[in-house]
Amino acid sequence: MTIQHQSFPTGTVLGYPRIGRNRELKRALEQYWRGKTTRDELEQVRGEVRAAARAALAAAGLERTDSSIPEDSSTYDHVLDTLVTVGAVPARFADAINAETVTTDDAFLLARGDATHPALEMTKWFDTNYHYLVPEIGPETNFAYANRERAEQVREAKAAGYVTRPVLVGPVTFLALAKASDAAPEGFDPLDRLDDLVPVYRELLADLRDAGAEWVQLDESALVSQLLGADQARLGKLAGQVYRELAAASDRPAIFVATSYAALPEASFAQLAESGVEAVGIDLVNGEAPAAAANEQRVQLVAGVINGHNIWRADLDRALGKLEQLRDGGARVSAATSTSLFHVPHTLADETEALPEQLRSWLAFADEKTREVVILARGLENGREHIQVELDEASAALADREAAPGVHNPAVRERVAGITAADRQREPYSERAAAQAAALALPPLPTTTIGSFPQTGEIRRARRDFLRGDIDEQAYNGFLRDEIRRVIELQLELGLDVLVHGEPERNDMVQYFAEHLDGFATTANGWVQSYGSRCTRPSILWGDVSRPAPITVPWSQYAQSLTDRPVKGMLTGPVTILAWSFVRDDQPLADTAAQVALALRDEVSDLEAAGIHIIQVDEPALRELLPLERDRHDDYLRWSVDAFRLATAAVAATTQIHTHLCYSEFGEIIAAIDGLDADVTSIEAARSRMEVVADLAAHDYPRGIGPGVWDIHSPRVPSDDEIAELVEIAAKAIPSDRLWINPDCGLKTRGYDETIASLRGLVKAAAAARETLATTH
Repeated sequence: MTIQHQSFPTGTVLGYPRIGRNRELKRALEQYWRGKTTRDELEQVRGEVRAAARAALAAAGLERTDSSIPEDSSTYDHVLDTLVTVGAVPARFADAINAETVTTDDAFLLARGDATHPALEMTKWFDTNYHYLVPEIGPETNFAYANRERAEQVREAKAAGYVTRPVLVGPVTFLALAKASDAAPEGFDPLDRLDDLVPVYRELLADLRDAGAEWVQLDESALVSQLLGADQARLGKLAGQVYRELAAASDRPAIFVATSYAALPEASFAQLAESGVEAVGIDLVNGEAPAAAANEQRVQLVAGVINGHNIWRADLDRALGKLEQLRDGGARVSAATSTSLFHVPHTLADETEALPEQLRSWLAFADEKTREVVILARGLENGREHIQVELDEASAALADREAAPGVHNPAVRERVAGITAADRQREPYSERAAAQAAALALPPLPTTTIGSFPQTGEIRRARRDFLRGDIDEQAYNGFLRDEIRRVIELQLELGLDVLVHGEPERNDMVQYFAEHLDGFATTANGWVQSYGSRCTRPSILWGDVSRPAPITVPWSQYAQSLTDRPVKGMLTGPVTILAWSFVRDDQPLADTAAQVALALRDEVSDLEAAGIHIIQVDEPALRELLPLERDRHDDYLRWSVDAFRLATAAVAATTQIHTHLCYSEFGEIIAAIDGLDADVTSIEAARSRMEVVADLAAHDYPRGIGPGVWDIHSPRVPSDDEIAELVEIAAKAIPSDRLWINPDCGLKTRGYDETIASLRGLVKAAAAARETLATTH
């Protein structure tokens, strides 16, 4: 039986920022979690943010009633939303959550944990800086249509005059991104439960249809990734089976299967085209169209020709050419963004004072990208000549950007061209370890933190007052020195072995450096969601990068003057600065990384000259930029490792180089971590309960390692026993002369009460482990 559905719109976006133009949802969540507002007040803000998103997309030119506007709001995380929808609550929450009717408060418990329920693990969403909550699936997992919020949102939109397109993670991707539950047997694959999950999606689709949805978008980007446990061929076959079953139902909306972040394999595209779904999305920014796409008549091709993951204005002429080529080959084509727009800020309209007019003319945020899609859709429908003015304007902006001063700096390029292999080489680690042991005289299992201490309201107010001109630079610097002194004294009182200055002067670990490096710009309101209520303001790397003056040296030098214990200098690494910025797209990333690395190399040398003998260069995003296609891995890992070594190799053997990595599948890049040649590497490990130590042991990792023993991304304070257990696990796998004891990550987002309590437990566990070590040797 042929099912008749509304035709797919000629232009759409795959999603929209979810936090509110002024971070309204972030503030509402945090007020609610602190008990300062009610659930009804939170729901009011959630509804207002949804309404504002629909209105903004309509104002940008998408039609209100043709399903071109996505219904994709999320209160915390879209993978968590899907988990809640299908009732996939881990059994360890059974005493607190009814898996048949999962509420928003239940979702918060899953995401944030409490004293007796550790939160779900987090990791990076494909090759982006967004963190998703990892489902835990086992044979015991119950699936049920347990939360109907998305259908209610469709009804809400309809009452306001919109026919929107609800968005959820598709069933194959949901299970491909999951991990096996603790109760699962050895070798269990969450994808083994796919047949049990599909009936819940059928029920969901029927409810969405009943709510008024003409189309539904199911995101299946797992089909493009070669980094998941299942190979692509298997995922494609599973997708074909799933969508044949879902498409066979008569009581459903039309199905749009969206893929993003890399090219969709030919075989997977064929499976989807044959399944009976009505539309398939392909990312033409990060890959080519499947060869069969141009001749495909069974599905609408939703061609992602506008980059949803970066903020540069599009080459509309080139984008339209891609669409025309597919159309002229006989395909039915719609224009779209390559990914959801939740990766970019809301609108350039809020940046008229923060960014120079010329730079703004090169950029497009979510609203502007939506308008680009609308322009292309009009060109597809009416012909190129009807958008010639817009095509010419976009081309002129690209030409202006290419010729602008600072985009190309001959001095920077000459320095990059002069890099040699020797610039990336230090003495052998065995020599360095002996020199550092003598120079630093640290105890076994040394304790430290990752860098930042809580950014209190007082710190934020002082920074705001300084930026407004309410206090002068002398007063502000005096405040910062007082804060550094307080943090040093606290660490001494707690008994930490290697101290940090706490970073009160830094607004963000990337933005702070961007503000002090040539070639960067920063925004006033360019916020994007990282996870939950956590938002970041990525800087814009628009030109060749250099360091005009020392950045961190005075603060580190002052902190070191307050104590005889070593204080770490704290820098953000070149790959992470790239990953957490919006980076120029007009030259290879490797070239840009080398420029940033040389700027950091100057900073590292100045820190050493100022008497700082432990320097940490954080690379938490090393795994994040790993391409989804395996044939690109070697090239990426080569230049990313080279950039780190270039930044850190100019120091003496007695200077100890640390790095930090978090939220990564470390087993995939363990050789690259080794290749960084850092003397000490601290890594996220608490949420996964030290899973990473097996990879380290298997690799026989030869240098210092600090697996985190306190999950700082949850507000819960771990018990002393819990920390001690993690230390014990680590100590059994890592030789004592290499093991460090530290939290998972920096403490910027935590409060002082939980910080002090947790660090006391950390120091106590390290002391107990040292005693055990002393009695067994």
